[in-house]
Amino acid sequence: MADLKARPRPTGATAVLGRTGFPHVTSATKGEIDIVTAPSQPGFNPLDLLYSSLSACLVLSARIAASQMGILDKISEITAEVTGEKATEGLSRVAKFNIAFSIKGDIDEETRQKIAHAAEEEICTVSNTIRGNPEFSTTISG
Repeated sequence: MADLKARPRPTGATAVLGRTGFPHVTSATKGEIDIVTAPSQPGFNPLDLLYSSLSACLVLSARIAASQMGILDKISEITAEVTGEKATEGLSRVAKFNIAFSIKGDIDEETRQKIAHAAEEEICTVSNTIRGNPEFSTTISG
């Protein structure tokens, strides 16, 4: 089911931070977002962006799964709420992702399960990457 043929799209992001202030991030396609860090500030912090990436990828992947199953016309709305639990020991990281899917439409529970499984386990690039062990290639300049 995960045999997808996506058109290439520039990907990547650049964050810039001065001696003071907050990071400003620009995507390869010129999207922009300012990052916040204070608990009461509205906006996205780095963890919010991680959860946002996963939730967006999951709903898009669920729609793809429903389309591949030939039932997209029966779906009215797909929601994926993603939160996480930080590790209490070791490196600072998310130890557990909590995903709550809502798939509304004229389908049964078994079909909802199949859509969610395909989205999370097969189609979503973000969930597949998080589950894997991606390699990091870093360069440093002045």
